[in-house]
Amino acid sequence: MSPKRRPEGKPAPQRASAEGIPVSSDPFETDLDRNAANYAPLTPLSFIARTAAIWPRRLAVVHGPRRHTWADVEQRSRRLASALQALGVGRGDAVAAMLPNTPEMVEMHFGVPMSGGVLNTLNTRLDAAAIAFMLRHGGAKVLVTDTEFAPTVRAALRELERPPLLVEVDDPQGPGGERLGGTDYEAFLAGGDPAFAWQPPDDEWRAISLNYTSGTTGNPKGVVYHHRGAYLNALSNVVDWGMPRHAVYLWTLPMFHCNGWCFPWTVAAIAGTNVCLRRVEARAIFDAIREHRVTHYCGAPIVHSTLINAPAELKAGIAHRVSALVAAAAPPAAMIEGMERMGFDLTHVYGLTETYGPAAVCAKHPEWDDLDIAERTRLNGRQGMRYSLQEGMTVMDPETMTPVPADGETMGEIMFRGNVTMKGYLRNPEATREAFAGGWFHTGDLAVMQPDGYAKIKDRSKDIIISGGENVSSLEVEDALYRHPAVMAAAVVAQPDPRWGESPRAYVELKPGGQATAEELIAHCRTHLAGFKVPKSIEFGELPKTSTGKIQKFVLRERARSASAIE
Repeated sequence: MSPKRRPEGKPAPQRASAEGIPVSSDPFETDLDRNAANYAPLTPLSFIARTAAIWPRRLAVVHGPRRHTWADVEQRSRRLASALQALGVGRGDAVAAMLPNTPEMVEMHFGVPMSGGVLNTLNTRLDAAAIAFMLRHGGAKVLVTDTEFAPTVRAALRELERPPLLVEVDDPQGPGGERLGGTDYEAFLAGGDPAFAWQPPDDEWRAISLNYTSGTTGNPKGVVYHHRGAYLNALSNVVDWGMPRHAVYLWTLPMFHCNGWCFPWTVAAIAGTNVCLRRVEARAIFDAIREHRVTHYCGAPIVHSTLINAPAELKAGIAHRVSALVAAAAPPAAMIEGMERMGFDLTHVYGLTETYGPAAVCAKHPEWDDLDIAERTRLNGRQGMRYSLQEGMTVMDPETMTPVPADGETMGEIMFRGNVTMKGYLRNPEATREAFAGGWFHTGDLAVMQPDGYAKIKDRSKDIIISGGENVSSLEVEDALYRHPAVMAAAVVAQPDPRWGESPRAYVELKPGGQATAEELIAHCRTHLAGFKVPKSIEFGELPKTSTGKIQKFVLRERARSASAIE
């Protein structure tokens, strides 16, 4: 939040000296209000202005044969801002983006806020009804879309009484698609001014972007980010990951997801290189890492597991250090071990859409390097501590709002507070008040606080299985399943049980060529878990996932209820 301003016309509190001369009650008061010389609202737009001035010819974006320098990206972003303002976009107007990880998506993260607008990135894998809801709820004035998504966009626009103005990107690296009659993106930019004199926001609390939650039930909620939070989280990414200047960042994480965890702004801050990738495929990732000497990338556990389980020939020839971020409520231990054996340096971060993506990190200690791999995996799999520029993270009893003891046993809810937390939910004051009850943001993740002060998630509050009065962590059962060599992905949910109330039911996706029976996996779990935690039934098949690789447990819970009724 911006520092408090002195009301206009109201002088600073004063006291009288012995000589009767008025003296400020604050001995360090300079009798000068904040002004342009000593105060500026924080905004990540300042990063690209600085980088383009210092390193104008440095490579900023790679996409197939396309190459853009930082001077190019800044000029194209200015053109975009200018063209949007010419359409009437201004402060508080939403501009939606239905784009994959392409140069245009990078430009949107700068050009839209330069115009005064608010960037609303859309999940490209959602159906037309969901996209229509977001466009309507967010009030998008303009929609920039890739032609690949024409069928979904066409159907979504038909549901709107006032559809946004359409700008279309026809990416030569993409599969192409039908044009819907909008303005061509490159023609749109050509009409803009490359020297457009954008102004930073007059208040850093102003919205910079709108991101929608995944919405497992009902309509998703619109999460509003402000310039201050985006600036601070972009820099926290640098500090807490130890990113060097000119890092080469591969876009395996969707930029539509939490604004790519603020990394479009992070890469600009360090004058790095964005290596774009339309689709997450093992061959394309390893090829990009070799060709461009990629140093950093991010993703959900499924992304890293895809690389671990790729054929050995795809991994050959990578001799340089590659750093990876993984974010999940609890990354499987087998995945952490697999990344280490592959030689990639993995760091675990944790957060939610409401915290700009990662807002906590499992900060590593040098002495951990001397431990065996199993112990390193256990330590590195925790949610850890708050990000450097997030002000608070704790585990509390949500009823009493008191911290749980750091005993590694007492469960509570992870909560955040500070600048790297959303403004609130768009047009949903009730949900905003509930989320911030007691002066903390409630995550809904159940965790313990360990003796060293690191938090460790045990489960989502809605995913805890209560079997015979005992709490069963679905994450603990999943971790046991992941330790079987044939398991690619696993999810465990509660299944109604006539005797125990609920019992664990597992859904398993096997690795290509992997073989295992339900009986074999149940026996495997018995060697790692107490009897009441072992899955009573296992179903095989591809697991339903979101576009960011998260397994959709709400779909599996419904399957489990249906299966229980039949059985």
